[in-house]
Amino acid sequence: MQAMSAEQYARLGRLAEAWTRRYLKDAKGEAHFNPRLGVDALCFQPHLLPDGRRGLLGALVTPVSLSLALVVDDEAAPPLAEPRLTLALPSGRYPFAWEPLSDSSADSHDERRVDGDAEGKGALEGCWRCELLEDISDLDSRQAASRLAQQLMERVMTPSAPDA
Repeated sequence: MQAMSAEQYARLGRLAEAWTRRYLKDAKGEAHFNPRLGVDALCFQPHLLPDGRRGLLGALVTPVSLSLALVVDDEAAPPLAEPRLTLALPSGRYPFAWEPLSDSSADSHDERRVDGDAEGKGALEGCWRCELLEDISDLDSRQAASRLAQQLMERVMTPSAPDA
């Protein structure tokens, strides 16, 4: 597996922060909200997008779910025009839906930037997400969520056994 750069790690940190700002308040009202968990972007690795651009694919853990998440690795690249996309991964095909992560892009797939930092880089404004576990209320710690995310990524990135 290819090591990620410091900027890629920072980008994933912004992903977790953006999800927290956008969805945490609503998530607290869900019956399966787990107060022992935070939002973490885990086990990400470089992944080629269907249009040939570089992306990062990994697990997004939130206090309510565990999902596959995909972000474009190049912040300057124009966005994909599709609010949905299907990725063919070693274990099968996975449907992803665009999830806006800023209030200003809540209903618009076209609006791609939110207020930037001092260097002029915009924060993440969204990602494509494929929810795999919608209730992780039984996990007792962030460490348990991290182990589950690692297991998820191992399964997703391992080819399915052929039918016998």
